[in-house]
Amino acid sequence: MNFRGVFNKGFVILATLLLACSFTCGAAKAAKLPSLYMGYVFTTHHTPVMVAAIKGKEFQQKGAYLEEMVPKQKFKLFNAEGKPLAVINLIVSKSGSETATLFAMNRMDLGLASSTAFMSGIDKGTKMKILCPLHVDGMSMVFPEDSKINGYEDVAAAIKASKTPFKIGYHSPTSAPRIAFEGALHKAGFKITGNPNDMDADILMVDLKSTSNLIPALLSKQVDCWVGPAPHPVVAEHKHVGHIGLDSRDLPPAGAWTDFPCCVMGASEQIIADQPEVVQAMTDLMTAASKWSNTHKEEAADISAKWIGVPAEAVEKSTIIYTTDPTENWIKGEAEFIAMLNSMNKFKGKMKGADITAAKPILFDFSFVEKSLKK
Repeated sequence: MNFRGVFNKGFVILATLLLACSFTCGAAKAAKLPSLYMGYVFTTHHTPVMVAAIKGKEFQQKGAYLEEMVPKQKFKLFNAEGKPLAVINLIVSKSGSETATLFAMNRMDLGLASSTAFMSGIDKGTKMKILCPLHVDGMSMVFPEDSKINGYEDVAAAIKASKTPFKIGYHSPTSAPRIAFEGALHKAGFKITGNPNDMDADILMVDLKSTSNLIPALLSKQVDCWVGPAPHPVVAEHKHVGHIGLDSRDLPPAGAWTDFPCCVMGASEQIIADQPEVVQAMTDLMTAASKWSNTHKEEAADISAKWIGVPAEAVEKSTIIYTTDPTENWIKGEAEFIAMLNSMNKFKGKMKGADITAAKPILFDFSFVEKSLKK
């Protein structure tokens, strides 16, 4: 027996197998999908991402779709041709402030949050951009169930009649409900503070830290009322623990707050640069899911109600309009947010003193949604 020949032959076979494995492993590594993290909050403001997750392949012809890997947590993102682009890991944030913090820590790639939360983060130097709106309206001021307050004049009268600073709760320092209501009341001439020892103020803004604390704070009389995003105001009414005394669209001056901005979708500048195909697909998907949510209100309400864990009949009462279109009216609303935040001295960095013209290149990248809206 020629042992040398057998050995050489075996060596050749082994080398061939190793080489084949090397190519196969290399190809597999090259084909590995990026694993990205996308944040959202348990609110019906973010219904489109829930709809996209549940409806899956039904959105394929609209530009992109999600395929479930782990319910509510992990999804594979595909483009219209069925090409896999990325694994999207959904992260639940307590608030827009937390979303902005995760972006700052490089622990989030895409996120849904209030535009004011993005503004605040960008002002502090976080490298991210607002890609598109997600909806308009959907913010309310809630009082105890037995309250008779109805409309701005009643709210103003209650604030003036209070012997101590009128306590208004909010769930996040950079939330759109907090900024919108506080900004409008500030503009109306009320003195507002966050310091509980400032007894000269008309209004004390109280940070309740999370939407889960809104109803308990009202029941315990920690606050006189709170401002919050849908579905929490209608859920409070549905549970007979609260009364919606004022919607954001009815803030003064009359008509200025109709179709007002709130939540947006944003992305880190790194992901925009490194994964533009993924960013485009997610923008396409949010555009399609937003349109679908408007035309299928009952089904969209059922999806988000089951996802969040609130009564569907409460969610159905929502007046939210979902849209990814940064219309001229939407831009005017963003300009109002910027002006209010500056007037209240909330900006300390690159947004300080900026108007909408100076802020546009700092805040926005609409290049993706412009393509989505043409499809």
